[in-house]
Amino acid sequence: MGRNRLILIAAVLIAAAAVGTFVWKQTLSPIRVDVAHMESNVPVQVFGLGTVEARVSSKVGFKVSGLLVDLRADVGDRIARGSVLASIDSREQTAQVARAKAGIALAQANLQRALASVDKANANYANSKSINARRQKLVASKFTSVETAQSAQAAQDAALGDLNLAKSDVLVAQANIVDAKAQSQQQSATLDFYTLAAPYDARVTARLKELGSVVGSGEPVFTLIDPNSIWVLAYIDESRAGHINVGEPAQIVLRSRPHERLDGRVARIEPESDRVNEERRIEIAFDTIPADANLGEQAEVYVTTQHLPQALLVPEAAILGLGKTGGKVWTVEDGRLQQRTVALGNRLLDGRFEVTGGLPAHADVLVKLPSGLRVGRAATINGGHAP
Repeated sequence: MGRNRLILIAAVLIAAAAVGTFVWKQTLSPIRVDVAHMESNVPVQVFGLGTVEARVSSKVGFKVSGLLVDLRADVGDRIARGSVLASIDSREQTAQVARAKAGIALAQANLQRALASVDKANANYANSKSINARRQKLVASKFTSVETAQSAQAAQDAALGDLNLAKSDVLVAQANIVDAKAQSQQQSATLDFYTLAAPYDARVTARLKELGSVVGSGEPVFTLIDPNSIWVLAYIDESRAGHINVGEPAQIVLRSRPHERLDGRVARIEPESDRVNEERRIEIAFDTIPADANLGEQAEVYVTTQHLPQALLVPEAAILGLGKTGGKVWTVEDGRLQQRTVALGNRLLDGRFEVTGGLPAHADVLVKLPSGLRVGRAATINGGHAP
């Protein structure tokens, strides 16, 4: 019995020593902690999701209806401005153009005829005028009758009327030439409508009709985009979008290139936000547009709104009672743990917050919160010692 009692006492003493050691380590011994360090030139970025889009996109078709007889472009083709994309049957319109040109020739022939009539009428008028002058002299000297003189005057007046009429016919013929030329230009312009040409240097993204189709006036045949207008339409939370400005640098990560960041810039901020998702629409232009950019591809964007020359950054997990502008942090001051209420500024994409105020001089802020934290407890900083 005496021996067993000694063993029990020894076990109790050992357990008490172990508990005492544990309590001392947890509450009295210096705790080792990790603290934040001042960082330089820290970029503040805003994140958004979006898709690759084209600012210039057009659905093109014919101004007239007809049978599609020629297709020269397909999806993916790059087309120079003015290149022919397609044609519809133009035989009837070609005949109209030929008829209009014949109308010009006919009008010009009528003009020549009218000019000849003027010459003839002018000669007749000159002759009748001369005869009338002689008759009027003879009637004055009573060598001819009054009736004869009156007939000569009437003949002169009739010749003058014929001359004026011939001159009017010339004006009509000249007007007919102008009208015929206008008709010819109209028919030629209409003939151009039977050929569909690219309005700008373009890339074909869709072909909506095939050979033999009857297309209506204004019905789309191709969808074109300007390959130089490709950008990313990004959606950014309104709460983070307030500091974004046009021209700020950005980085783009395409879903097809997850390990590559492409440089870009903010090209436009749309004045109307998405009312349902409370997001702002922002267009990001590529510095160099990828040759294989696909419309509709998902993309991540990172817009750099500013660079902090110097910043003390603390992870969100190390901040207690986090609010909109502040929270509490653990610090090491003169080798002892303290708790401070600090002001917070920018939040980085990695979840760290900028500490902007509330820290006394020479205070170090904990970036991890191990167990055993207690105000006044001694602390040792990993990588160094608290002063």
